[in-house]
Amino acid sequence: MVQQPRQDEPVYSCVIPVDSLTGYTDEEVIVFGTSIEDAKHQAEQLLINQYGCNSNQITQLMEFAKIELLTSWCSPDRSDEF
Repeated sequence: MVQQPRQDEPVYSCVIPVDSLTGYTDEEVIVFGTSIEDAKHQAEQLLINQYGCNSNQITQLMEFAKIELLTSWCSPDRSDEF
């Protein structure tokens, strides 16, 4: 699925390693949010809804999660403005 970032709205990604849940080496899931807290919340909801994680499992998995601001390098092309 491709999402177009909204102009002037930050986009954060949260990458969570789930190999300990699935048994597949280096398996990760990625979620998006408009803030660090939103990305964390989206990740927690995914872990609950898709993997049936409890709060202890979520805490352990989130210790290894990586959250990054994406908007700066995936912003819509503005080449037509020059």
